[in-house]
Amino acid sequence: MNFHFPAVFIPLVSSTVSAGFPSPADDYTELSLDLNSHLIESPYSTFCIRVRGNSMEGARIYDGDMVLVDRSLVAKNGNIIIGALDGEFTVKRLRMEEGRTFLLAEHPCYDPIPITEANDFRIWGVVTYIIHKTHRI
Repeated sequence: MNFHFPAVFIPLVSSTVSAGFPSPADDYTELSLDLNSHLIESPYSTFCIRVRGNSMEGARIYDGDMVLVDRSLVAKNGNIIIGALDGEFTVKRLRMEEGRTFLLAEHPCYDPIPITEANDFRIWGVVTYIIHKTHRI
């Protein structure tokens, strides 16, 4: 999967945003930001995939969100990963304990999925960013 996307620059406001009272003096755009270079450390091993379902809502990953996934990262205990489990892609939290591996949903309606030798399981990459639309029409 080698894709090349041209850089798209968006305005970067030179100050930070206040969670309290905004300052009118901070309404100046001084720089540009290329989201590709800001969000993607390994362009040739990074892909984006859309999430379907509600099993990761506790991690603030919602149905319809997109996640950026880096295949060059080694998945560690506690990472949110994209895995291929028995021929199906899934996004889950990776839990490794006492020599066993589990895929954990972040929703109380879903049980942990134990990974056994009977499963065909591969980690496709580590989720690095969530693209979540905050304004829905």
